[in-house]
Amino acid sequence: MQVLPPGPIDFQALDLRQNLESDRFTLPSPSPDIRQRCIDAFYYHFYPAHPFVLPQSSFSKLLAEKSLKHLETAMQYIGSLYVAQSSIAALSQETEASIYNSNYPQDAFKVQAMLAFAIALDGLTYQEKALQILSDATDLALVLGMNKRDFASMNGNESAVLEESWRRTWWELFIIDGMIAGVHQKSSFRLMEVAVNVGLPCEENEYRLECIPFYSSISDFDDETFDGMNISYSSFTYRIAAIRNMGKVLQSQKTSRTGGDIVDKVDAHLVNWRLHLPDTKKTFITSDNQVDEMLFQAHMITEASTILLHRELAQLDSTASRNITSCAPHHPTTSGPTYNTHTAKIRQSAQSISKMITLPTPLINHTHFVTCIITLASIVHLSSWSTLMPNIQDDDFKQQLRLNIGGLKKIGEIWPSASMSFVQVKGIAEEIYKAKKKAVEARIWTNFTDEGFMRSMIEDQSIMEEFQLL
Repeated sequence: MQVLPPGPIDFQALDLRQNLESDRFTLPSPSPDIRQRCIDAFYYHFYPAHPFVLPQSSFSKLLAEKSLKHLETAMQYIGSLYVAQSSIAALSQETEASIYNSNYPQDAFKVQAMLAFAIALDGLTYQEKALQILSDATDLALVLGMNKRDFASMNGNESAVLEESWRRTWWELFIIDGMIAGVHQKSSFRLMEVAVNVGLPCEENEYRLECIPFYSSISDFDDETFDGMNISYSSFTYRIAAIRNMGKVLQSQKTSRTGGDIVDKVDAHLVNWRLHLPDTKKTFITSDNQVDEMLFQAHMITEASTILLHRELAQLDSTASRNITSCAPHHPTTSGPTYNTHTAKIRQSAQSISKMITLPTPLINHTHFVTCIITLASIVHLSSWSTLMPNIQDDDFKQQLRLNIGGLKKIGEIWPSASMSFVQVKGIAEEIYKAKKKAVEARIWTNFTDEGFMRSMIEDQSIMEEFQLL
């Protein structure tokens, strides 16, 4: 399948803060051809990062049997972000109207529609609205009992692939709840406290080919180290494990206890996640030479969790990045007298995040939540760079910032949340460069040689010129 060209987004037309069910205006409905192109774009670009609805062939068969306009429209709306001239505003109206239409049953398909819509709205910078719709989807899922093992079999119509879809829907809801709580730092990880015995998802190729094996349980996964079974679980499962660890990080931030002890206990979960990955899951590349998006996200989540856990005790002054608020409010930290283990850990995680940007896959096919993880890494890089003398040892930070800024720019072609982060990170990088240049010219660093000064300024000026071109 060819990559569908991304279309220009009319942000004024996307003002979802107005009541989209209002009769004040009605936008022209997209043609059937455009709608199908949007579905194709949804499956090509968005689905690999959030694979919880039925695979495309199974979904098409189901549509021939029953009407799922609310889910279909939500998928078309997301796909429209990647398709030129696709009536984005009209589809946004249709989606919100349909997911809250009382004529549709309160079932798991509605949960899927609301979940998909919430993910998209978050990437379009409507964080509060996304959180509300996610909360409504969570309420409905709990009423339906989707957190219980028997739900899938009782509502699967004797279809193994539909049962797998229900299991994936619960776990995707769980992951998005945790992701929003982690990267935006404005809500709680509500589902972390909910009892669950839903079966774990299978591998992506098994789901796509509709060859669904018998599922394992989360208790099986938790006991894997000690039961002697030596099982390799699906990449989706390691993504679930990663977000559970992020939940532990968020819980540690609420406790009245402070200091290194509780951080060390939570850090053990993050380290163990890395240590106990099977050899087949230590690379991002699958057997068919594709990037494993589920593993990519799992590693991104783990590195972000490490930064969130250790930044309070790290000796990095975050003042320089105080205006980077596109993803989360500024979290003030101050520098200390010595470099410590916590600083080393967050720097290592920030470097790992930047390195993952270089993987051979289109950045716009990753989940948009990677935007906030890249931004989090950028804050670490900027805080580190701002405190160093402008000599050769800061080259790594500058190169990593170039990767991050370029990655945010590319993702911003589809997701406005990335564009906002791009502007803020790029702006702070330019400010730090100008301040360092001014300080050196004033010879604040008196031991800085003329030769070193000239070399560093030439290199930095080249980088800043590249930033200006972005």
